[in-house]
Amino acid sequence: MTQRTFGVIGLAVMGENLALNVESRGFPIAVYNRTAAKTEKFMAERAQGKDVKAAYSLEEFVQALERPRKILVMVKAGKPVDAVIEQLKPLLEPGDMIIDGGNSLYQDTERRTKDLEATGLGFVGMGVSGGEEGALNGPSLMPGGTSSAYKDLEPILVKIAAQVDDGPCVTYIGPGGAGHYVKMAHNGIEYGDMQLIAEAYDVLKNALGLDHKQLHEVFAEWNTTDELNSFLIEITADIFKYIDPETNGPLVEMILDAAGQKGTGRWTVVSSLELGVSIPTIYAAVNARVISSFKDQRVAAAKEITGPVGKYDGDVKAFITKVRDALYCSKMCSYAQGMALL
Repeated sequence: MTQRTFGVIGLAVMGENLALNVESRGFPIAVYNRTAAKTEKFMAERAQGKDVKAAYSLEEFVQALERPRKILVMVKAGKPVDAVIEQLKPLLEPGDMIIDGGNSLYQDTERRTKDLEATGLGFVGMGVSGGEEGALNGPSLMPGGTSSAYKDLEPILVKIAAQVDDGPCVTYIGPGGAGHYVKMAHNGIEYGDMQLIAEAYDVLKNALGLDHKQLHEVFAEWNTTDELNSFLIEITADIFKYIDPETNGPLVEMILDAAGQKGTGRWTVVSSLELGVSIPTIYAAVNARVISSFKDQRVAAAKEITGPVGKYDGDVKAFITKVRDALYCSKMCSYAQGMALL
């Protein structure tokens, strides 16, 4: 078997999908996962019949790759990334490159880039947007770090990225942690976007009294407009249709109103404060997530402090239009704040 053009370490869903995306564009790949059973399952199922070589040690994995080696690391951000890098360093040669495709803190990427460039290796911190489906069929990619490494990677990244009228959704962002910084701001904007959708839902449900079927109709109609057509509006419309099999009620009403976060929204807020850039919509979204996690305190407070009662008795259709317009305007504010930060 010939040497592989590209390698992927980490076969969780995003790693698997990116690996299959690369292979489908005509680039032979090698894959490695710390747990051999995961590699075996991938090879027996999703990778069956494809131009994929499985490796069961890092040494075997590295030797399977043509030079300069291009290795995409898809493991949990933080210490796991550092651990993989340390294991790879003695096995690589000058000119080889490591790509971190996770949601790493940009400051960690700055550090890793300097460390690896000093040894003659390349390091690319690359934001990946589009979720599982995007990873498989065409994500938006935000690579930064060693510029020479990007030049070697560009032919692959251009082919695996989402393709739109303006071309492939990838460009070299800049040195150091620039790629992961852009992904951080991107996620911060998304935090704002999701909070605004949640608030629009809250007004429609609690002020107008719309049920799940009516909410589906409203959001589905909004998704047909040029202003609000988006993945987030689409999946919001879809969730209202889903009936919980255990209760036979709308699933959306069964979900605990306590949101977690992985850190990118918080990092965006911290960076904005350090730079003196105002991003109030994104800050409010992060703060709402923090507040939501205090479920017990909120339940206790709700017994003492009541909110408005009664339903809106005016023109419902006109009210829905005003909510739509407010959502559109607020979404523009969230995007503008993220761009101001960048």
